[in-house]
Amino acid sequence: MSEQSKLDFKVFKRLMFFVKSYKKYLLFSLFCTLTLSALTPLRPMLIGTMVSDFIINSQNESALFKWFMMLLLLLFVEGVFQFLNSYFSNLLAQTVISDIRKRLFEHFISFRMKYFDQTPIGNLVTRLVSDIEAISEVFSSGLIDILGDLLMLIFIIFMMMITNWQLTLMTLIPIPLLILATKIFARAMRNSFQSERLQVTRLNTFVQEHISGMSIVQLFNREKQEQKEFESINNDHKQAQINAIWAFSIFFPVVEILASLSIALMLVWGAFQLIGENTPEPAKLYEQIFAFTLWINMLFRPIRQLADKFNILQRGIVRAERVFEVLDMQEDVQIEGEIKDINFNLDIHFKDIYFAYKDEDWVLKNINLTIESGKTVAFVGATGAGKSSIVNLLGRFYEFQKGTISLGETDIKSLQLNYLRKNIAIVLQDVFLFSGTIFENITLGDPTITKAQVIEAAKAVSAHDFIDKLPQGYDYEVGERGGVLSVGQRQLLAFIRAYVYNPHILILDEATSSVDNESEELIQKATEKLTQGRTSIVIAHRLSTIQNADKIVVMDHGEIIETGTHNELLATDGYYRKLYDIQFAEK
Repeated sequence: MSEQSKLDFKVFKRLMFFVKSYKKYLLFSLFCTLTLSALTPLRPMLIGTMVSDFIINSQNESALFKWFMMLLLLLFVEGVFQFLNSYFSNLLAQTVISDIRKRLFEHFISFRMKYFDQTPIGNLVTRLVSDIEAISEVFSSGLIDILGDLLMLIFIIFMMMITNWQLTLMTLIPIPLLILATKIFARAMRNSFQSERLQVTRLNTFVQEHISGMSIVQLFNREKQEQKEFESINNDHKQAQINAIWAFSIFFPVVEILASLSIALMLVWGAFQLIGENTPEPAKLYEQIFAFTLWINMLFRPIRQLADKFNILQRGIVRAERVFEVLDMQEDVQIEGEIKDINFNLDIHFKDIYFAYKDEDWVLKNINLTIESGKTVAFVGATGAGKSSIVNLLGRFYEFQKGTISLGETDIKSLQLNYLRKNIAIVLQDVFLFSGTIFENITLGDPTITKAQVIEAAKAVSAHDFIDKLPQGYDYEVGERGGVLSVGQRQLLAFIRAYVYNPHILILDEATSSVDNESEELIQKATEKLTQGRTSIVIAHRLSTIQNADKIVVMDHGEIIETGTHNELLATDGYYRKLYDIQFAEK
């Protein structure tokens, strides 16, 4: 067995693991498949007998009618079993892929933020949608159908052998050629499917990114260039599909030619029987030729369908392999702690922290800092100084390489992630809103938060007035990413969201850097309201927003270079004083 075959078998075995909980669906489908495989080859024999005994010989109309009714009954029973087989095989497929999709999404949301920063969103969407749908066809149109076709071939050949073994051998002469053609075809299809999966991912990634960033495309007049790039990717995708079609267009005519050759050999054999010395009874010969003509069509149709079903199986295996690659990723999974009950009203200690996004290219170096409980600490510094990285480490969106961050005496890595993040609220510069209402975006689907609490929070952060003026108020649909709201309005919704969750630790990351003066004033009031009585971390470029902070931490190139209050830092001729002079030079 080749390495590729071993890999395919391993992937298939893992797929079957998901079927264990739904064995009843699988067993019933297999029962229907076995029944159909046994019933279907009976039809040619029944029709051949009717032709011989009641049309050529006796022409007994009453007996012919009885046999005709038997044939109708057989067709009806086949139809019932085909329906049941299709229903339960598709039920099995949809149930299994539902479990796989849930498992995959659950695994996705356990990844560190680093994975999402480095992986295109279109790639992830392809895994969750296109790849999973291809896997579903393994069960609905691949596995059970292949088994059914194989069983039908066995029953057909068995029926042919007991009818006339010599004629059977004559009609099976083209089969070795067909097996060889099928093998070549399967190899070509696997290569085309691997190319297809790559091009589908590229196409999904390009479309997703450029639709999301359409404003940038239009703003910089990049329509023609992006159109050319899309056409190039689209042509590659088209070529991958054409390669698959090319293989189909060669294989299927070969099957038809070999089927015609088999019928021709049968007719030649029949002709020799008629002119030979031991000529059988003509009616019997006609019965066999009639039945064999139908059997040959039945024989080559499953073989042709086997190629189709095998391709579906191959495509599903290839896509499943990609899904399992993601499920097997463990280095990106966040490490869970065990502690889920601790007093958050404790000081936060950063001790000898070193952090790098890649290797030892340190973004943070030798960070030693204490954030006192209930106090407001502000971080300032140039872009890239490492301010936001501090936030990412505290929320454990990234893991630091050296040092410890502790809450009191407890290492934050020993806390359960859900418990840690439940007690931390972050208001970012770029507020993300989901498609839905304002109320849904504030509560994020938490059923314990009432509308009265949301309204109270909105009033507390001075956002109720603008929400109340919207057409449906708190039930107003904000559109994708909150596109119908201004930047300042989205920021205020983020403050309401933080307020209703009542966190112990509040983080404001550049929350006022992109808003107008009027919105900044509202947000400044909201900040004062939110920071009361809780540990607060504020990252800001505008020094006017953090002058009342209990401590200001000045960072440069990943290191802390100054700490103190606003007045203390102004009293020294340091980095903070220079930033202040630059921002307030005109005043």
